[in-house]
Amino acid sequence: MPNRSLPLLLIALLSATPVVASKTDYQVGDRLPQAATKAAPARSGVRTLTWDDLLPPDWDPSAAFKGLDLASLDDADPRAMAALDAMRKAWDAAPVNRALDGQRVRIPGFVVSLDGGPGELREFLLVPYFGACIHVPPPPANQIIHVMPNQPVKNVRTMEAVWVSGTLGIGRSDTPMGKSGYRLQATEVTPYKAPR
Repeated sequence: MPNRSLPLLLIALLSATPVVASKTDYQVGDRLPQAATKAAPARSGVRTLTWDDLLPPDWDPSAAFKGLDLASLDDADPRAMAALDAMRKAWDAAPVNRALDGQRVRIPGFVVSLDGGPGELREFLLVPYFGACIHVPPPPANQIIHVMPNQPVKNVRTMEAVWVSGTLGIGRSDTPMGKSGYRLQATEVTPYKAPR
């Protein structure tokens, strides 16, 4: 029987991924609720973003798969390999929403540690769903934010859900965990709690 796990995983990630309320036992692919993000209380001069806000309006993340039935392909099929290679190149070069450059923002997501000492983070990636860059391939570059906190962040672990606030900039980073299209100079990193 052919192994179709990778194409099916990519189909699942491209389609509606489960949304979860505030909790600590997330499953791979779980996202934080965007409706709750939009309902977050306004902060003076800070725009609360959803992950969809980071996407340019005319960008299609599934363009590399047009006309290809991934569910019918085996992982070792050369067409699947070529499609995955094309998708990775397109996603690594994914365009960003330039209108957000320089804005003070707040966004929730999951932490992927890049640098830190015992019990602290000095730099990390913020990603939209649990397991991104660790348990599953990285999302498109326009769905990864390279975060540099002003101060080391204490007691935050990889894949923990957090709110990050600071100034968002356009800037590509190529890290061992994925390529990001945004950089955020963080003034605040706090545990995620869904707005009420």
